[in-house]
Amino acid sequence: MNSLPVIDMIKTGQNIEKLRIEAGISVRQIQELMGFSGTHAIYKWQRGESLPTLDNIAALAVIFGVSIEEILIYK
Repeated sequence: MNSLPVIDMIKTGQNIEKLRIEAGISVRQIQELMGFSGTHAIYKWQRGESLPTLDNIAALAVIFGVSIEEILIYK
């Protein structure tokens, strides 16, 4: 059996930050669009300390105008 893909948290976080910057969107704007009370979770994603939930990944894809697959980076 082939090995299953594993998401690289650090590289995915770096990619979220890159996509955010390319889209010209601030962390504060993402916070507001996603209805978060603060920016802590977004910074944790960008640092690769945690991954967004699947529904938040789907929301980021819409915000950035990319597919979910374009957000995730695999090891």
